[in-house]
Amino acid sequence: MQNPPRRMSINGDAERPNVARLYDYYLGGAHNFAVDREFAEQAMKVVPTAEVVQGVRAFLRRAVRVCVANGIRQFLDLGSGIPTAGNVHEVAQQVDPTCRVVYVDNEPATVAHGRTMLRDNPTAAVAEADVRDSGAVLCSPEVRSLLDLSRPVAVLMVGILPHLTDADRPAAVVARYRAAMAPGSHLVLTHLTDDVRPDLVAKLAGVAAETGTPVVARSKAGIEPMLAGFRLLEPGLVPTARWRGEDGVVSAAEGVSYGAVGVRD
Repeated sequence: MQNPPRRMSINGDAERPNVARLYDYYLGGAHNFAVDREFAEQAMKVVPTAEVVQGVRAFLRRAVRVCVANGIRQFLDLGSGIPTAGNVHEVAQQVDPTCRVVYVDNEPATVAHGRTMLRDNPTAAVAEADVRDSGAVLCSPEVRSLLDLSRPVAVLMVGILPHLTDADRPAAVVARYRAAMAPGSHLVLTHLTDDVRPDLVAKLAGVAAETGTPVVARSKAGIEPMLAGFRLLEPGLVPTARWRGEDGVVSAAEGVSYGAVGVRD
């Protein structure tokens, strides 16, 4: 006798935790299931996952505002997941409603859900593509219709690079996007690191593996080649909480990720 099919929804398998929905839950969103909430609550007893995710999201918001202040009006968010609370289009368009945003994800259910969420926003869209295939991303209908790559664009790689293995050659992936970016474009990048708190990061990696989306932590020296060809804005490649954050504010997740914003001159 064949096993019965699993119940599915617009944003994935309802019977197992989904990384995009977990991120949504950690960020206070409403696009998650009971299975995600149960997994998240158990994970937070072991490791401060919510603080890690919220810290990276706070960096993202600060970086997007800097991009807009520097004249950027178009954004390409790679490996975005669900465009949940406080995401790029909300932050950028709050400053300037003319900002255009394309989110990219390779999970069909997540893409479908994101498209439903953005159906009433003509200047934000979701493309279905694998970020490792820059040609597919840059030639997607959404990018071609909303973004003008002959003008400066902000390419966001926030939280996605740890999902690329060494065999994926992440520095080469970034370089392919850099080659397509006009002068004045910005790169916004974060990366998980075990430089500072290896025990905590090992626990985070264990939690990620349970969701079927393993991550790779890299040292600062291992991340720097990904920023080749970009002039880093102050304060450079630093822990995300220290990138133009509030002095003296320390969280339980301090030091688990680096962040930087670079300009292609």
